[in-house]
Amino acid sequence: MDMGEWKPAMQTKLKLASVSLFGLVLGAAAPWSRAALNESDTKFVTAATQGGALEVKLGQLAEKKATRSGVKEFGAMMASDHSKAGEELKKVAKKEGFPLPEKLDAKQEGLIQKLEALAGSEFDKAYVAAMVKDHEEDVEEFRKASQNATDAGVKAFASKTLPIIEDHLNRIKAIQKEK
Repeated sequence: MDMGEWKPAMQTKLKLASVSLFGLVLGAAAPWSRAALNESDTKFVTAATQGGALEVKLGQLAEKKATRSGVKEFGAMMASDHSKAGEELKKVAKKEGFPLPEKLDAKQEGLIQKLEALAGSEFDKAYVAAMVKDHEEDVEEFRKASQNATDAGVKAFASKTLPIIEDHLNRIKAIQKEK
């Protein structure tokens, strides 16, 4: 190979090496360009996203189907409060580069279908029971996350939202006692 052939061949190899190196740098930098959530924070964010979306849908359903005014009002509060919390959680997830689930799980979809099929006092009773159970579980999970989350944004979200969920639990238990 004479010098005339060598120069273009070497330039091509250098360009390929530069492109490969640039790709490696980008690939290696990607994990450090955003914070990654650990497994427990990921589970919490996923569950909180889906649970909040469920409570919005069920709250809207209660506004339409409930016969008791207290149940209707609680449903409206669920739709409003959990929509706001969902927006806050989206900001936290976006900051961390965490993709949020866009669908409810099969169990949640089943609960919606079950409640859609009910009417009158049967709906009220089933909705209230579901909200008591759900909020008892939520309080426990939000309390854990507010104490143990490793991501500062997740921990702050859980800490800020926990008193609201505790208030929801107290209110729905009071409604449940009214019968």
